[in-house]
Amino acid sequence: MKDNFDVCEITFAEKVRLFSHDYLKYCLYISNNDVPLQTFNKKLYANLISSSQLLEDFLDFHGAKNNKDWYFYRELSAAVRHLSLGCYSLKHILNRIIFYELVDLEKFKKEGEITFDFLTRSLIRLAPVILDEAWRLKIPIPTDTFDSSNFPGIITGEMLEYDIDDENKDQQKKNIVQIASEFIRIAATFDQHRFYEPLDMSAILAIVPSKINEVEVRRFEMLVHNLQSSFDTYVIHGGYRFGNRKLKQLRAYFSAVLHLLQIMGRLLHFYERHLHEAGYKNIYKEVQDRLAALIDPETLLDRTINYGLNYVCHFLTTGNQLAIEILNENIERSTITVGVPVKLGFHARPSLLVAKIVQYYGGQVELVVGKDRFDASSVLDIQWAGGKIQKENLAKVTFEGDLRALKDIEILAGVNYGEDTIGKGVPLPKELNYLK
Repeated sequence: MKDNFDVCEITFAEKVRLFSHDYLKYCLYISNNDVPLQTFNKKLYANLISSSQLLEDFLDFHGAKNNKDWYFYRELSAAVRHLSLGCYSLKHILNRIIFYELVDLEKFKKEGEITFDFLTRSLIRLAPVILDEAWRLKIPIPTDTFDSSNFPGIITGEMLEYDIDDENKDQQKKNIVQIASEFIRIAATFDQHRFYEPLDMSAILAIVPSKINEVEVRRFEMLVHNLQSSFDTYVIHGGYRFGNRKLKQLRAYFSAVLHLLQIMGRLLHFYERHLHEAGYKNIYKEVQDRLAALIDPETLLDRTINYGLNYVCHFLTTGNQLAIEILNENIERSTITVGVPVKLGFHARPSLLVAKIVQYYGGQVELVVGKDRFDASSVLDIQWAGGKIQKENLAKVTFEGDLRALKDIEILAGVNYGEDTIGKGVPLPKELNYLK
């Protein structure tokens, strides 16, 4: 208890000096117009993130969010933290892009560099304002600063020898199937946000934050993060350079999408919390306006949507085809024979439910009628098959393909495809709750 008492004897002024020292030292460095842009790298951003977070937490603990004198200094630390977090993830993408075997990389790289330039220059604009605010609050400014040698990049011209072979790792098919299926489901869910031409500001404001917001993006970020973690744990442990190319390429899609979502999450948090309807009190509005003059909200939203969201949708869509291919190479296949829906056959409801089962798992399933084969993920295909079944007066049909989907189709057939003999819906078994 004595140690805690001794620590508390340090005054707020002394502590704010201690917690501001490194943070202000980094601000001094980036405010120097002679700083080469190549030193704005992961090492610098990691230091900006940690120092600004420590300061922000300290200020929050002491009530800076409710103090007119200290609120702007606190908001500046939050701005540095979130912009630096976005820069860190973006720099990771730009560093790793040479290993990504993805489509349309030249344009993606160019858009990434434009975004990186905006975020970095926003930090540079913030730095002298932060130093002025520290001076106003009588926080001592460090007398020394860094030089570019303190921030080497992580990339060199050498690579360590590849002497751990991950080719023979037990790549359990069930894990590959599960991961590929989940990627397909995420891609299908996110497809509603896809767009084909850059959005103007009115279109962006129509979806941010009502449809695209921090909560929604963080939810998808966690799904993709879990997917990538499962892949690295249960499928392939090694890096991008060697090994099964299809699996490595799928891993590249995970990585690109994950880091883009991280960037979006940070920028949306900053926009929603600090630039968009900050509050009703005059001090909040005043600080919001001062931040907006330093970090252009429209450019921030443009980069969030026309770069971040655009390429999340793009890589999920293009990666979806690879995931389907990998899935169908690894699924356990089987065949079942089940009854035709009693009385009404494969009309709209039964066809839709069967198609939704197949789409949920993502693997290939075919409805076989004599010598003809129909895609069981397509409602129209199933209904075309239904016409042939009715014409030939068949009582049973065969499904071939993904065993997981077949098991659920069998359950569905056991309740006459979810309807009674006059076409009225009946409750589905709990195993098929995902169809609701």
